[in-house]
Amino acid sequence: MTACITGWAHSKFGKLEGETVESLITGVAAQALDDSGLDAGDIDEVYLGHFNAGFSAQDFTASLVFQASDEFRFKPATRVENACATGSAAVHQGIKSIEARRARHVLVVGAEQMTTTPGPEIGANLLKASYLPEDGDTPAGFAGVFGNIAQAYFQRYGDQSDALAAIAAKNHKNGAGNPFAQMQKDLGYDFCRAESDKNPFVAGPLKRTDCSLVSDGAAALVLSDTQSALGMDKAVAFRATAHAQDFLPMSKRDILQFEGCATAWSKALADARLEIKDLSFVETHDCFTIAELIEYEAMGLAEPGQGARVILDGDSQKTGKLPINPSGGLKAKGHPIGATGVSMHVLTAMQLTNSAPDGIQISNPELGGIFNMGGAAVANYVSVLERIK
Repeated sequence: MTACITGWAHSKFGKLEGETVESLITGVAAQALDDSGLDAGDIDEVYLGHFNAGFSAQDFTASLVFQASDEFRFKPATRVENACATGSAAVHQGIKSIEARRARHVLVVGAEQMTTTPGPEIGANLLKASYLPEDGDTPAGFAGVFGNIAQAYFQRYGDQSDALAAIAAKNHKNGAGNPFAQMQKDLGYDFCRAESDKNPFVAGPLKRTDCSLVSDGAAALVLSDTQSALGMDKAVAFRATAHAQDFLPMSKRDILQFEGCATAWSKALADARLEIKDLSFVETHDCFTIAELIEYEAMGLAEPGQGARVILDGDSQKTGKLPINPSGGLKAKGHPIGATGVSMHVLTAMQLTNSAPDGIQISNPELGGIFNMGGAAVANYVSVLERIK
């Protein structure tokens, strides 16, 4: 244990009127510092997770964190980007600074403003997280990429529409209790399962309820070395972290295996001396419901092609054997790209300190797992957290 989360902040996710990238960043930065009990002058380094890719005209954003306090001036600040795993990439970079003893306290912020961009441009921006020579002309953009993955999965293992609808319904039910979530409505299984005017097919077998939301939002956390953290008000330690980067072209791998995800989970669990069943809950990257289904298999909850039983047997429900996405996940909470991974870490820390919103709090959790991915299982980040104070 070399680093701990000692403070955090989380904005609401959704279409946030009157906000800018700058206001989102400075808002959570100031709140996270206040929550940790530290001043900006105590921070040794800053990392900002911001994907952008055309969403914001302001493309040089690391120093926007400094707008929260003049005391940040002349401190190292770096913007980190790794597609939809940008937030976790920033967190992991902060941990490395502490492991290298270059910093005692690091501020990590993740932010994105997406809803001010016209619809066609949103799709084009997101598609930049794919391998353009192969996927650049995919109809429906990134939804089309995962629609193709879903179709291939159905062809190999059979129609999984019931499982995808059950995943969507679970995450919307969980999100209904999360005040940070963009969509706080329990849609029910029947609505998610049936095609309708309000739930049309978007790409391949994926309907609107199978796709995460276009969102604005931000989250921030303070990382501290363990010795310092033990003298602070609270400390949620990193039991293990892992990052496995895979090939960008899907043609170079079996996309239905999510091998980078499996590799990251295997390494993190081995380093933590744990098995997946030892975790109290997991926040996983459900950019599309088919992603969560395949992730069940990659994290070791089911054999390839058998992920459906995890949701259909109720194991991943909030009251199941291993709750998956008690926050509502990207599906209901929203997916502001740069903020997503930081949000996952913040909400996991909240769970482990029993300070999560009442509607999503798991009963007495001890260990929390996080999986955040960029692209189609290209950038794969796993964290295992436990409270030590």
